[in-house]
Amino acid sequence: MLGEVDRRRVQRRTLAVVVFSQVLGGAGLAAGITVGALLAQDMLGSDELAGAPTALFTLGSALAAFLVGRLTQRWGRRVGLGAGFTAGAVGAVGVVLAAVGDSVPLLFVSLFVYGAATATNLQARYAGTDLAPPARRGTAISIAMVSTTLGAVAGPNLVDPLGHLATGIGVPALAGPFLLAAVAYLAAGAALFGLLRPDPLLLARRLAPEPPRPSGSGGPVAVPGPGRGAYVGATVMVLTQAAMVAIMTMTPVHMRAHHHDLGDVGLVIGIHIGAMYLPSLLTGVLVDRVGRLPMAVASGVTLLLAGVAAALAPGDSLGLLIVALALLGLGWNFGLIAGTALVVDATVPENRARTQGAVDTLIALAGAGGGAVSGVVVSSAGYATLSLGGGVLALLLIPALIWGRPRRRRRSGRVPDDRSP
Repeated sequence: MLGEVDRRRVQRRTLAVVVFSQVLGGAGLAAGITVGALLAQDMLGSDELAGAPTALFTLGSALAAFLVGRLTQRWGRRVGLGAGFTAGAVGAVGVVLAAVGDSVPLLFVSLFVYGAATATNLQARYAGTDLAPPARRGTAISIAMVSTTLGAVAGPNLVDPLGHLATGIGVPALAGPFLLAAVAYLAAGAALFGLLRPDPLLLARRLAPEPPRPSGSGGPVAVPGPGRGAYVGATVMVLTQAAMVAIMTMTPVHMRAHHHDLGDVGLVIGIHIGAMYLPSLLTGVLVDRVGRLPMAVASGVTLLLAGVAAALAPGDSLGLLIVALALLGLGWNFGLIAGTALVVDATVPENRARTQGAVDTLIALAGAGGGAVSGVVVSSAGYATLSLGGGVLALLLIPALIWGRPRRRRRSGRVPDDRSP
């Protein structure tokens, strides 16, 4: 049996590997967010379909989340995460080739495949929780997420130099960030596959108490299903993802229509992504100490404020757009860490990866829906309407949180901790 000291040592090593991979993954993630819509706008000549790239790579991430979850359940974190990042690198190369050849079909297929790394980058946060004690799961999630900040914030601010590099080798400027994504994702996949030893999920499965067998028989071990908290956590993350992606996707297009240059777009999206990840260490502590459900409520309120701020900001006001997108990222951060902790609390190693893959599939589908609808809404009703609608959508998580509140136990009068729904 592995001792507690050895378990903590393996957990520290796991977090170190995850942190390294997340720095690389964050750099690749920023490429599609920052210039994906602009590249499609240039190649398609239409604002109405500018949300298609986000829809495609989030739809691809939905399939990837399901497949990575299944691979992880069977073979462990290193195989599932390594394969996901490698697929994303292949997609990034495809986007560059599509831009060079002006091939819209190849662009769409490549963006779909590129989404595999988006899902993998998100699922890597779970690896930090497999060996973490329950009272520190929020903090473990936050360490994995905050490390994404370094690459994700740097990525958008490298748009201009990467554009110059791309044009220097005969590649369209807007495809430049995807060159970075290809290298970063491939390196992240190699690091996880090669260094994540022992595999934290497989080790947690060996260390966990054996589930009960059916009474009176020597039959197979009964694997329990996820608890109520998994459904609550999934709802929180799905709604916050849909609201965030819808507003974020069309902000670069909105800014370009008001004559902001690529440097301004990169600054706004860089700050937005920083707000998505940089507060994670504080958020994780709050999720562990204040509780999962109160932080989920804070997510909905913050996203509403973001939607109102974006709707009221004049198109030529860089400062107000920065405030709106920073609030948007912060609200998403609250929701993702609180929701993730709820899902981990409500699962066991025998069903954890499969459940997490299914939840992240729903998150990706919500993002795909938000990205697909965003262009149509802006084209027909305007950016302000989209922003307000996204903020109001986030508040729909309140009924789910009411349903997920811990019940009072009448006999003892004790109120169960909301961290274990």
